[in-house]
Amino acid sequence: MTACSKCRAPAVTFIRYNGTHLCADHFLEYVERRVKKDVKKQWTAMGDETIAVALSGGKDSTSVLYLTHLIYGKRRGMTVHAITVDEGIRGYRDSSLPVARKACDILGIEHHVVSFKDVVGHTMDEIAARHDEIGECSYCGVFRRRCLNLKSQELGVSRLITGHNLDDMAQSILMNFTNADLEKLARLGPHTKVQPGFVPRCLPLRSIPEQEVMLYAMLRGIEFHNAECPYAGRAARGTFRDVVARLEDATPGTRHSILRSYDALKPALVEQYPMIHLNRCKTCQEPTSQQYCKTCLLKKRLDSL
Repeated sequence: MTACSKCRAPAVTFIRYNGTHLCADHFLEYVERRVKKDVKKQWTAMGDETIAVALSGGKDSTSVLYLTHLIYGKRRGMTVHAITVDEGIRGYRDSSLPVARKACDILGIEHHVVSFKDVVGHTMDEIAARHDEIGECSYCGVFRRRCLNLKSQELGVSRLITGHNLDDMAQSILMNFTNADLEKLARLGPHTKVQPGFVPRCLPLRSIPEQEVMLYAMLRGIEFHNAECPYAGRAARGTFRDVVARLEDATPGTRHSILRSYDALKPALVEQYPMIHLNRCKTCQEPTSQQYCKTCLLKKRLDSL
């Protein structure tokens, strides 16, 4: 059995992109050290602050809930909440909600559930039944952001923490480059500036590969919901997931290189596409760069189907 590169204990994993074998203890230390370092780069937490974790119950969000509690749970003046969005997907979200609730109970974190039905008037299953050509994920992404932002504002949250991992980041960067959507790329989290009406995001797992998040959760004994959304098959992201996986397999470290390249380019992108003055949506009064926000436009589209 291969020994850990730092001690003589049996290794539980081989980190291909840096050539090290790590035992369970050193692997956990390795992940937590990188997460703490990245969080400090993204945001300096102050006293008397309320933060929230976007918690789906999957491996990424449940791991980041644990890590957030580890880093901030015992800090004086720091309050941590968890927000779960119930999209209304039968057989998927209803089975993950108990897992999310249990994780919060174990850590002593207040858990909040906000639903598509309450916020936008439709469940995801109802939306999918319309068979719109733009696909379910186009609706889900916009409506999820609205639900999280509304609940975060209601709770007085200063920073919303999400479970996006390195694979997610590399995929998003490539997708936006391929679509020539540099303005969207400039707004990709983590957010360093606060825009009125929106709660900025912090991404503690952005440099941690998906497989490492999975191993971390297993070694820490973190229970999570391990299932894929039934509507994910139509998402364009699947193609980019395969591309990034093949690139990483051929050249270990590719995902990190994509992220580092983006971080080097982001200041220029932000300068080219600075934050613009936001209007108030004529329908719901939420901030938007247009006359009507994306949520209201999609709700109107649904009504026309």
